[in-house]
Amino acid sequence: MTWSRLLSLPVFAFALQTLLSQTPVVNADKVGLKTNQIKNLVTFGDSYTDTVAISDGGRPWPDYVVQYTGINLSPFARSGATCSNNITYRPFPSLFESQLPDYFAAQRNGTVRHTPSETIYTLWIGTNDVGVSSLLTGSNGASIVDVATCMVNWVKVLYQQGARNFLFQNMLPLETTPLYAPYSWPNRYFNAPRNTSEWSVFMRELTLAGNALTQGSLQALAPTLHDAHIGIFDSHSLFADMYKNPKLYLNGTAPLNVTGAVQTCVYELDKPGSTCTTAQGSARDSFLWYDELHPSEQADRIVAREISEVIQGKSNKWTTWLS
Repeated sequence: MTWSRLLSLPVFAFALQTLLSQTPVVNADKVGLKTNQIKNLVTFGDSYTDTVAISDGGRPWPDYVVQYTGINLSPFARSGATCSNNITYRPFPSLFESQLPDYFAAQRNGTVRHTPSETIYTLWIGTNDVGVSSLLTGSNGASIVDVATCMVNWVKVLYQQGARNFLFQNMLPLETTPLYAPYSWPNRYFNAPRNTSEWSVFMRELTLAGNALTQGSLQALAPTLHDAHIGIFDSHSLFADMYKNPKLYLNGTAPLNVTGAVQTCVYELDKPGSTCTTAQGSARDSFLWYDELHPSEQADRIVAREISEVIQGKSNKWTTWLS
């Protein structure tokens, strides 16, 4: 990794944002969802959305959406996933090689039967694509352009199979997670020596560039998909606001904390094992992060609250409908 590589990304992102600002906006009367239109939620993604291998120490956000809205949930997100193992390989069920085939198989065998107009599909992925053992540390020549293109292709593939309502959740500011922050420590996800400041800067540029690429591509795609509704849920801005203004979101009994985690494990480089500390009870809701990489259950409640508004057809601060 070189600083020239780091510095090229913000220039690209700025140019793309300038282009986006000149993109025509679809007629507002024809975008978004109708009130109480949606009855089914189909989720794709990684550990941030997985309802089986739960990463927040409590209940994942899709389960809270079910509680808040009464919607039917069909969860296909799997921990460790990337968009495609052909781009950034990891030995986990990726979106294109595992999750989408599983969904289409469930359609064929009748396990999943949803009316397209009453169903919304969500995707929250990218954390593993840009992180450790992937773009951040090198991934056989793959680029953020490849990853972003793959993410947008998720819409195209589902649309071709009849899906019509999509909510794309962009990458959060990963440089604020304890794993990628400049003050990071040796932890369960990476305990080798590293330049934490360089990692943090590079991660910031990867997520900004990736989000700009997907936004631009989705804006170009939306007018070409007849009867489709495509929304972007701005996870990046939501988590940046939670990080900056924790009093508006966190409500635990301990001092509010956006730099540590509910469960923190410190690995000593010259000794085997680790030392872990875990917050208990209501103190857990004082943290933005559950561990060094994953949002806390309280953060997931906020995500669920906001996405529930989208599903119910309400106006939402963090969501922009492109069609």
